[in-house]
Amino acid sequence: MGNSLISLLSIFHLLVLWGSSVNAYWPPSPGYWPSSKVSSLNFYKGFRNLWGPQHQRMDQNALTIWLDRTSGSGFKSVKPFRSGYFGANIKLQPGYTAGVITSLYLSNNEAHPGFHDEVDIEFLGTTFGKPYTLQTNVYIRGSGDGKIIGREMKFRLWFDPTKDFHHYAILWSPREIIFLVDDIPIRRYPKKSAATFPLRPMWLYGSIWDASSWATEDGKYKADYKYQPFTAKYTNFKALGCTAYSSARCYPLSASPYRSGGLTRQQRQAMRWVQTHSMVYNYCKDYKRDHSLTPECWR
Repeated sequence: MGNSLISLLSIFHLLVLWGSSVNAYWPPSPGYWPSSKVSSLNFYKGFRNLWGPQHQRMDQNALTIWLDRTSGSGFKSVKPFRSGYFGANIKLQPGYTAGVITSLYLSNNEAHPGFHDEVDIEFLGTTFGKPYTLQTNVYIRGSGDGKIIGREMKFRLWFDPTKDFHHYAILWSPREIIFLVDDIPIRRYPKKSAATFPLRPMWLYGSIWDASSWATEDGKYKADYKYQPFTAKYTNFKALGCTAYSSARCYPLSASPYRSGGLTRQQRQAMRWVQTHSMVYNYCKDYKRDHSLTPECWR
């Protein structure tokens, strides 16, 4: 009887340890799910092809876009927005995808070429056996001549993004930008000054393209087209907010139950977990950078 009790206690102890280790690698619940407050949008009603139409295919409400030697592909929202919630479920390709970027982002590059704003979610392709890197970035009145000031934060996700669809989103309001993965906030970029925050209307884009010069380990590994086509799948599109044509009374959406914006304590705890366990780069902590160009890091 005593030996049996000891055995049972040992098994229970192992299960507790196993459960603790599993939980240690999965973020706590945010307690609030902003994606549930936004209805899905029919792709053809909300978007149009931007480039590479022969590399786009819609099948059972899921859009597949792909890159090969001849072209990549991209799409763009019909409407420009000045704030809102923007998201999609995305599934990435496994295997060798070095040099390939899959993205969901806000931009006004076409309206302000050479002097545009941009808010990025980008998946940086990888090599065999290595995980994808999710890069978030914010550009403010950037240019295409090498003077762009990036504000990158990079993450290794707590799940395999090639196994299933996951929801990735940007909440942009006049006060803040919040990046979310499966409704878990992973980054909050508050407005600290007009000089460091995007205020002009932007469109929502998605694309897949060859960025071999920098995407994977600073360009060490390039796109290898013997593995083509490189594909990405999108579904459950969401784009809701104040358009550029909305009245001044249009009230911005929030990522939390608070109409004024911000995050709840539980959401902040979930975000801290992600930034502690999954973040692999923070531009504000890169001491090689000239932080006189990114004053939000020290204000």
